[in-house]
Amino acid sequence: MVAVPEHAPLAADAVVGLLLPFWQLVIGSLVLVALVVSVRRLARRGPSRMTTGLLVTAAAIIGLALIGVFLEGR
Repeated sequence: MVAVPEHAPLAADAVVGLLLPFWQLVIGSLVLVALVVSVRRLARRGPSRMTTGLLVTAAAIIGLALIGVFLEGR
């Protein structure tokens, strides 16, 4: 009689593991397209809007970084 491990790996997990980088690439490329379109549109609106957009983006990056630091400490 052969002992079967309690958590045997499934073939479906291996397939999902192979597809995961592909989906990350698809999502990343869609985010990049949206970013390029929005920056182009913002740049056409003029320098004052561009400054506001950069400040908002910087605040969002700093906020996300702080949230990551606080959640990591838990």
